[in-house]
Amino acid sequence: MNFFLNPEIPMPTRNIKLTISYDGGSYHGWQVQPDRITVQEVIENAILQITGEPSRLASAGRTDTGVHAIGQVASLKTNSTIPAERFRPAIQSQLPDDVVIRDSCEVPDDFHAGYAARWKLYRYLILNSEIPHPHLNRFTTRIAAKLDATKMNQAAQSLVGEHDFRSFESHYPNKATSVRHVKYCSVQQGTSWSAWQPSIEGNPILDNNLSIISLDIVANGFLYNMVRAITGTLLKIGSGDWPVDAAKRVLEAMDRKQAGPTAPPQGLYLMHVEYERDFDTVEFL
Repeated sequence: MNFFLNPEIPMPTRNIKLTISYDGGSYHGWQVQPDRITVQEVIENAILQITGEPSRLASAGRTDTGVHAIGQVASLKTNSTIPAERFRPAIQSQLPDDVVIRDSCEVPDDFHAGYAARWKLYRYLILNSEIPHPHLNRFTTRIAAKLDATKMNQAAQSLVGEHDFRSFESHYPNKATSVRHVKYCSVQQGTSWSAWQPSIEGNPILDNNLSIISLDIVANGFLYNMVRAITGTLLKIGSGDWPVDAAKRVLEAMDRKQAGPTAPPQGLYLMHVEYERDFDTVEFL
């Protein structure tokens, strides 16, 4: 919305930061698109209902179709007099259940959810199971073949640091530069999805522990499909199709054709966006 083009609309005087969670399964990504429902569109429509102002949200990341968020961040310019903390319940009252405003607060006028972001954490969840679990279909990617998470983690370490990641970028080039700084990259394996694992006083009822493999990656920015291409490459290594040093060779090749396939979207989550901390002293889980 360009306020300069309409003199009847006063310049916005406040800047509101929103922290947002959503199930991306029903949406064509974050960014507004013609004739397709997106997360940004439903939130902007909700804001219009409560403020009477057309608004355009600035976001920390443009998640793709089917990708989820736990800690997406957006900033909103407004003239509304609603107290900052009341934006959360007010907007929520106009939203579907699969989009949730977790927090709202006032920030300086020059804050921009995208430009001010220093680091972002994405997580990719893999259900490594021969047996499907219908409750997890929308929230993990199932791989039936046994994966070696230790080898995947070893390979992931070659991606840490500042590199040209064009080998992991779909439709290169999309940005002015494909150089990014990966602060942390780790693959871990767990044995349960505790939210619904049946138990009595902590003792499992069924002997069917899950194998959940998670990739956590922190970087100062991400290229188009970068995390999903990295995941596809690590899956090749975890399945034994490629050796551990393949990730390093793919990175150095600077050729998308050398990397693994783009992993499906439903296992990917934007977990957190950091605006101040440099992560030098943070111990990642």
